[in-house]
Amino acid sequence: MIGNDKPTARIHGVILTLNESIHIARCITSIKDQVESITVIDSGSTDETVEIAERLGAEVIHHPWVNYATQLNFGISALAAKGGWLLRIDADEVLDPATPSRLTEVVSQVGSDCDGVLVRRRIYFLGRRMRHGAIEPSWQLRLWRNGRGRCEQRWMDEHVIVNGNVQKSEIVISDINLNSLTWWSTKHNQYASREAIDLLNAKFQFLKADKLPASGSSRQARARRFLKEKIYLRTPAGARTIAYFMYRYLLRLGFLDGKPGFYFHFLQGLWYRGLVDAKVFEIEALAEQKNTSIVSAIKDRTGFVVDDG
Repeated sequence: MIGNDKPTARIHGVILTLNESIHIARCITSIKDQVESITVIDSGSTDETVEIAERLGAEVIHHPWVNYATQLNFGISALAAKGGWLLRIDADEVLDPATPSRLTEVVSQVGSDCDGVLVRRRIYFLGRRMRHGAIEPSWQLRLWRNGRGRCEQRWMDEHVIVNGNVQKSEIVISDINLNSLTWWSTKHNQYASREAIDLLNAKFQFLKADKLPASGSSRQARARRFLKEKIYLRTPAGARTIAYFMYRYLLRLGFLDGKPGFYFHFLQGLWYRGLVDAKVFEIEALAEQKNTSIVSAIKDRTGFVVDDG
């Protein structure tokens, strides 16, 4: 606990930030009485994120942004000497009050062969919890033994991988973003560029890409990765985006989430996925037109420099 006696099982929170002054206090407050320390890895905030975090007792480390995996792995390395367990939580997330047990109780009860704890993640959009459309349950590996886990190296859809087994818990983390839809669409435009890089890499293999292991990761994450790579990506672009939206909104009952649900599934399940496919098409077309490499075309169209260095 920050400023209090150390809990029986030491837990250290890790938060990645960039201009999160609207969220950071809420996030830190939700976990500060259940962790020994909180470290914020900031990639150049120009608002009051750093000041707020430090005022609430967090240590702030500055590190330039490359991608999420690189940033999180930097944080993992920076905290290696602390021991205990690491808790990853995003700045716009909170440890939900619905969590029935304290974090220290959860990690104290896992078996010796367990290196990672899966939590339930909930998403709120336009003020409403998204319960349908294949959104819940969402199991994510957010708590793991320090020194036993790392983030797989991908540009998008990255997961933490641990050496040993993983175990489900009753921990609930809720994503409750307070920014506007304009901010949300801008952020997802950047996500689409990152995901386009992963899709192009699957085809052209210009980067090393980690694979989710049979153990040490969520079964749900492995299943979704398999469906995406073996079925979704082998379906023609355009048709797959429409089919995916229909699957989520109709077959998986996304319409039950009301008007916020329609906007969420339309934007995240149709607009976003269509934008990813459009960016892939744009980059491949430019590479062919200019007779240049895919890597060069990616930099030209997205601004991202991709290499294994």
